[in-house]
Amino acid sequence: MTRTIRGGRGRLRLAVTLAAVSAVAAGAAVALASGAEAGSTLGASAAEKGRYFGTAVAAGKLSNSQYTGILDREFNMITPENEMKWDATEPTQGQFRYTGADQIVAHAQAHGQRMRGHALLWYQQEPGWAQNMSGSALRSAMMNHVTTVAGHYKGKIYAWDVVNEAFADGNSGGRRDSNLQRTGNDWIEAAFRAARAADPGAKLCYNDYNTDGINAKSTGVYNMVKDFRSRGVPIDCVGFQSHLGGLPPSDYQANLQRFADLGVEVQITELDISGSNQATAYANVVKACLNVSRCAGITTWGIRDSDSWRTGENPLLFDANGNKKAAYTATLNALNGPGSTVSTPPVSSPPPVSSSPGGGTGNGCTATVSVNQWEGGFVATVRVTAGSSAINGWTVTLPVPSGATVTGSWNVTRSGNSWTNVSYNGHVEAGQYTEFGFQATGTASGLNPACSAA
Repeated sequence: MTRTIRGGRGRLRLAVTLAAVSAVAAGAAVALASGAEAGSTLGASAAEKGRYFGTAVAAGKLSNSQYTGILDREFNMITPENEMKWDATEPTQGQFRYTGADQIVAHAQAHGQRMRGHALLWYQQEPGWAQNMSGSALRSAMMNHVTTVAGHYKGKIYAWDVVNEAFADGNSGGRRDSNLQRTGNDWIEAAFRAARAADPGAKLCYNDYNTDGINAKSTGVYNMVKDFRSRGVPIDCVGFQSHLGGLPPSDYQANLQRFADLGVEVQITELDISGSNQATAYANVVKACLNVSRCAGITTWGIRDSDSWRTGENPLLFDANGNKKAAYTATLNALNGPGSTVSTPPVSSPPPVSSSPGGGTGNGCTATVSVNQWEGGFVATVRVTAGSSAINGWTVTLPVPSGATVTGSWNVTRSGNSWTNVSYNGHVEAGQYTEFGFQATGTASGLNPACSAA
């Protein structure tokens, strides 16, 4: 049988992975799976707690009635297994193809299910033409891919895995070496900013494997998320793939909680569990999620054991004949047990104000700009720093370079050359700063911002 490459890499490994999931509707519980009675199915029971229960789906299996019967009865969130990855959506540079992904989205819309996009940038499953690129040419292609694909599905995706598996295994806690990483250490930040500009309504997630417990790798991701949140980089959620070979780590819940304490949503994105204690392990994962208020939901990486990438390990909730396993019953019982109920969105947009000190006098504030430039485009991040007194509003005068076109912005309102604070970042304490940014085509030459405060 041909093995489908799952969410992340293509190597079989017990504790490996990928991501896919989604989350809570604004101010309300997630919609129940079509026709489901509350408490009687995975999706309905999760929705009672303000969460979702999803699964990864392959477009080629949607013609199987047993497969879609379980899908539409049990799950209220869908993640495409491979259909939204780079090699599937842009097989030839600049020529985009959405056939399989559109089919999955259409099925979800017809059955009251929501979508989680997976994955915009990943060092594996790159199309051949991208594998042969490097430097500024690859950076430009990366940003164009993020912008185009996220824009195509604007308003249809609950959350995107913007970047997948960018951290190395082992004890270094550092980034994985890849052609993407070699375009510059800011590539992840640039991708998140581009995704925000392309689809401001989607939650933006980082997703990885072997991060289920507190270890060097998960701490590396934690430090990145903490830095992004402090600087206003638009990251809303972190995905934990949780391909387990038994019980989750003893610090599984504590690890989810420390990320949630940063103000991001946590999502269990590719859950599958092998081993003799499978039912208990599934129940423990569910209980951990329910005990963390910002845990938005759980996605299993496949429906039946025969659909799993972990051939022969039988790690899912339904057997090859579509029958519910003991692990299904344990999961449903855990969902119907005690746990926090989420009645409001578990995470808001990243706070743009950083506590790092800054200087500046001028007209009550100063403005500086940093640029991530690639061939054909750039992202500019503008820092507004209050002077010796707090300010309650600001305007930055910053002409766009000749020949450049702004394609999106964040944390700011623009009118021509004037960039003005939005409601949540106008107040800046003395010596502190906030940041806004924009993405544009062209070259970032001669950017010279000037700031005036209210």
